Amino acid sequence: MKTSLTSTGLRWLWLAVVVLVIDLGTKQWIMTHFMLHETMAVVPSVNIFYAQNFGAAFSFLADKGGWQRWLFALIALVIAIALVSMMYRSDYRQRMSNCAYALIIGGALGNLSDRLVHGVVIDFIDVYVNEWHWPTFNVADSAICIGAVLIVLEGFLRPSDRAAKQKG
Repeated sequence: MKTSLTSTGLRWLWLAVVVLVIDLGTKQWIMTHFMLHETMAVVPSVNIFYAQNFGAAFSFLADKGGWQRWLFALIALVIAIALVSMMYRSDYRQRMSNCAYALIIGGALGNLSDRLVHGVVIDFIDVYVNEWHWPTFNVADSAICIGAVLIVLEGFLRPSDRAAKQKG
């Protein structure tokens, strides 16, 4: 039995809060200082481009009339709750998985906030090579992707640990 919440993975929720604050802050800054679809070059191959995404990743289901807003909001909420539960059950020393979960939670809550407040997700990072542009994204999307990569990496880095735990 755990003696305190700080001995669980919940100790790492501060990272989710940092991601959420940075995400919401950058989105607010974009909405305050840019007109929709306005572009500003930052460095070669990176622009700030204020866009609104009615769908999910890569504008998936963006043109479906609005019901998808609630579906994606529900999915984000379920994922955040599931990951908080997983963090509660994990030891605080499992840094990679707890950081990954926290990054995904912060990102999911950032995009959830956009959906609930604005009805769309605010995107603004435009990465491109020549004329080819990656779909515009935001800090929350970046955190979710980094968290997902960390989960995959952990699976490759610690497969023997998992096998030993399952046997014991």
